[in-house]
Amino acid sequence: MVFWEGYLSDETMSIISPVVVYWIYSGFYHILPPLDHYRLHTRKEAASQNVVPVPTVIKGVLLQQSIQATVASLLFWVNNSMLSSSEVEVQPPFPIQLLQFIVAMLVTDAWQYFGHRYMHQNKYLYQHIHSLHHSVVVPYAFGTFYNHPLEGLLLDTFGGVASMLISGMTARTSVFFFCFSIIKGIDDHSGLWLPHYNLFQLIFPCNTAYHDIHHYRIRGIKYNYSQPFFTFWDKLYGTHMPYTIVKRSEGGFEVRPPK
Repeated sequence: MVFWEGYLSDETMSIISPVVVYWIYSGFYHILPPLDHYRLHTRKEAASQNVVPVPTVIKGVLLQQSIQATVASLLFWVNNSMLSSSEVEVQPPFPIQLLQFIVAMLVTDAWQYFGHRYMHQNKYLYQHIHSLHHSVVVPYAFGTFYNHPLEGLLLDTFGGVASMLISGMTARTSVFFFCFSIIKGIDDHSGLWLPHYNLFQLIFPCNTAYHDIHHYRIRGIKYNYSQPFFTFWDKLYGTHMPYTIVKRSEGGFEVRPPK
């Protein structure tokens, strides 16, 4: 039993909930009181290096979410058309759902790593597509999914479809998985280092500091491709860059790669 049962179908909830969660959770970061003592970059750095206007970022994210919703609607329509009118999607027991969750996380990580890495290695794709995401040099929460529409389709949308189909999760389980993934991705782009208060940063090795190396450092852009959960693909293929976190004298933290 879930709170939307009787009001919305699981498929509808799977389509709209990631969008709603994205703006609520990212908005939460932006309405928090100033947390300059936890920032990985100063406000001056963010203002001088992020040349993309905020309205442009918002429009880009909304466009990607529209594409995702369209693809998800088509996927569910095809799936439902293959079921007879008497068939009902049965929810598996919790241990099976947990296993599906883990499999979906692993599939997402693999899809993101190899797709993300190729976007960097192919000069044309980087220059014309992936560089749009890196124009937000100092990441912030609601700019998390600011991508070229084609990148959003190939990496995020198709990656989500692959994780759902390979794991075998139902539409209801996908609601929780996609919302969890959205929150994790926003957290990685929040620009705040909060390991004592944030379970994501405490538990997952792929976190705000790990991703900051990839976004901000000149050398780091060829490393730390992993997202959004684990880092073993980077370690396996030699693209892992370790780092240390030090306090800045003027407040906040700085992520430093090896010398």
